[in-house]
Amino acid sequence: MRFMHNENWDDLRFVLAVAETGTVSGAARKLGVNHATVLRRVAAYETRFGLAIFDRTAKGYSVRPDRVRMIEAAREAENAVNSVARMLQGEQAPVMGSVRVSSTDSLCQFVLPELVGALHKDVSGLRIALMSTNARSDFSRSQADVAVRPTDELGEDMVGDIGAHLGFGVYAVDPDQEDWLGLAGPLTRSLAARWMAARVEPERIVGAADSFVVLAYMAGLGLGKAILPCVIADIDPRLVRLDDGGLPSAPIWVANHVDMAGVSRIEATRRYLLDGLGNMSGRLAGEMSRA
Repeated sequence: MRFMHNENWDDLRFVLAVAETGTVSGAARKLGVNHATVLRRVAAYETRFGLAIFDRTAKGYSVRPDRVRMIEAAREAENAVNSVARMLQGEQAPVMGSVRVSSTDSLCQFVLPELVGALHKDVSGLRIALMSTNARSDFSRSQADVAVRPTDELGEDMVGDIGAHLGFGVYAVDPDQEDWLGLAGPLTRSLAARWMAARVEPERIVGAADSFVVLAYMAGLGLGKAILPCVIADIDPRLVRLDDGGLPSAPIWVANHVDMAGVSRIEATRRYLLDGLGNMSGRLAGEMSRA
């Protein structure tokens, strides 16, 4: 098959390096070659097969949406070739590669580092990059590999499982606090925002933030009471929980793009994160502050 000729496979290494680093200079450093060599080899591959793989922007190179699956297939083929070589040498082929995990700032700061640290100890071949954003990543443009999101439901192009539930409570420094802190930006689409909209008059809201981490800090300064994830607020000694535990909880999905289902490094990461979230389900649900 033409795809597997040595010259094609060698050029493909340069394509994969650009896809992983997002820039020609980054690919050049990764492969130990100069900038011009990377440009030449990527152009040769695209010309040979009559297709454009990347969108060129001022920020660098991004894989075109219709080429994402091809890049992942190439990565799997590269891993398979390396695995065969290891098995021929009598070595066990481990799960290897980089996985970008997109999640909220709350989970990236208070939950996921603990899980990623344990994963690195147990699965040495995986390299996890945490992408902290309260906006949804565009998986069709390969901005991330795995999503860990508290949300009612997944998008149509995503598949995944629920690892735990994220509990919420109302917290303040002063139990008699009357002022509220509201939700802004992407958080206006959250379960917490819908709960507030049904129960808190707008005139009682004296400030807002687009981050639960920032809201917790504001509440800790006594600026108002706020609805917060229990996993954040329960560890702040300044805050007192004011509700009786009747607030809604959000399922925490661990998911990936449907086209990436079955990719070994992504599946291994997903399974590990699901197990880890399940093990800390009580803490995530806020059971410690209701005890």
